Amino acid sequence: MNRQSDKDSSKNSRSKEGLNAKKSENFSEWYSQIIEKAEIVDLRLGIKGFVTIRPWGTLMIERLYDIFEKELQNKGHLPVIMPSVIPESNLKKEESHIQGFTPQVFWLETGKEGKNGKEERLALRPTSETVFTPMFALWVRSHRDLPLKLYQRGSVFRYDTKSTRPLIRGREFYWIECHDAFATKKEAEAQVQEDIDTTRKILHGKIGIPFLAIKRPSWDKFAGAEYTIGSDVLMPDGRLIQQPSTHFMGQRFSRAFGAKFTTKEGKEEYLYTTAYGPAMSRILVSVISTHGDDKGLVLPFEIAPIQAVVIPIYTVKNKSRILKYAGEMVKKLEANGVRTKLDSREDHTPGWKFHEWELKGVPLRIEIGEKELKGKKFTLFTRDTGVKTTVPLSKLDHIKKLGEIYDKRLKTRADNHMKGKIVSCKTKDEIRKALKEGKIARVNLCSTEKKGEKCAEYIEKEIGAEVRGTLAEKNEKPFGKCIICNNSADAVAYIAKSY
Repeated sequence: MNRQSDKDSSKNSRSKEGLNAKKSENFSEWYSQIIEKAEIVDLRLGIKGFVTIRPWGTLMIERLYDIFEKELQNKGHLPVIMPSVIPESNLKKEESHIQGFTPQVFWLETGKEGKNGKEERLALRPTSETVFTPMFALWVRSHRDLPLKLYQRGSVFRYDTKSTRPLIRGREFYWIECHDAFATKKEAEAQVQEDIDTTRKILHGKIGIPFLAIKRPSWDKFAGAEYTIGSDVLMPDGRLIQQPSTHFMGQRFSRAFGAKFTTKEGKEEYLYTTAYGPAMSRILVSVISTHGDDKGLVLPFEIAPIQAVVIPIYTVKNKSRILKYAGEMVKKLEANGVRTKLDSREDHTPGWKFHEWELKGVPLRIEIGEKELKGKKFTLFTRDTGVKTTVPLSKLDHIKKLGEIYDKRLKTRADNHMKGKIVSCKTKDEIRKALKEGKIARVNLCSTEKKGEKCAEYIEKEIGAEVRGTLAEKNEKPFGKCIICNNSADAVAYIAKSY
């Protein structure tokens, strides 16, 4: 196999299998192509709102699960496995919760037996406050049992009636949900801040996705919460996608389920609870969309299933020597903690392999041919820059460090892309202009509490966007009157289109 034949084969495979939509010109089509051609999902089962996630996508989701679980356990969370079904009576315990989720519930038609043998409907869990809190009532007896910080990984099911989109908006999604119980409001609100820190450490720090932590308006908070803080990521088409959200429940669910504890003073008090939900399938969307380019995926080194692929380029004469040299490199890389694959398939040319691994976003590609063998070196291709360099074999143990530098580059590029994407607007036309340019509008609003809901409805109906809320970690002061009703403003709100 020689490099000249690579070029011809690569051209043919690109025209047949490569992306033919540009991310900057038609993001929707680019996204549809990339998740199919990079073998992330398969939609051919044809079940609305449900997707088959292929091995390449699943391996990335597993990496995300591992990273989040390690961080959560480091912060005192313990794993549990909860039932996938919830009795109807549990869902009804907290009034605003059942009102918020009933339209989205999948009800089981068989097996209606409920608690204590009583016949009642069972729901596939849309979320799990109504199974965790009853267990808190059983497991927590005194202040000595607190705080109790638990999480589970799994699926939740919501009968979303809006247009579905693979991984972005569906009826089943894969996440971790944390449910925590505390003795005081102060401790519970500190957990909300810790949840934001977890999101920042992983979403931004490890996989290079910038986001805005935004406190949702009262009309858009989680059903049953006192307040919600969501992490909004700007997509290439100018829409926001919500990533991990955290909810301060106060004592609403603990009162509904009688979840009490005995204080140091011997008094009975209701627990304060919080919930946090990073969805791995949605986070994968932001990875694909933020870092990908017109050749395919560009995966962060941190979560790439294969961090370095070694491709031998040989003839019949030197095949055994090249493969031996390449195999030794793979062993050394794996010993250094680099997830490595030797692509020694004989039914594809090197050029075909180059194209495939670029499409799948593998961060580093190592090419080994006769000149590399003789010179005791290797050719290194870096996915994000597209640059090839010749590296001495003695520097092979630097690959992991290069991966860390690679991830920092992705993060910097994503941060730079966000610059100028938030625009302060003083008129409705300025809002429309910002949204048309794929930006986020920052405005004065009369309120993000109940009295501001009419202005939010105007924005939704007349401008086609949403009031996402206010910055959670910065108390911004209004700089004028409400942009809609012209009354005194008491909030600086962020407006955007969303999924």
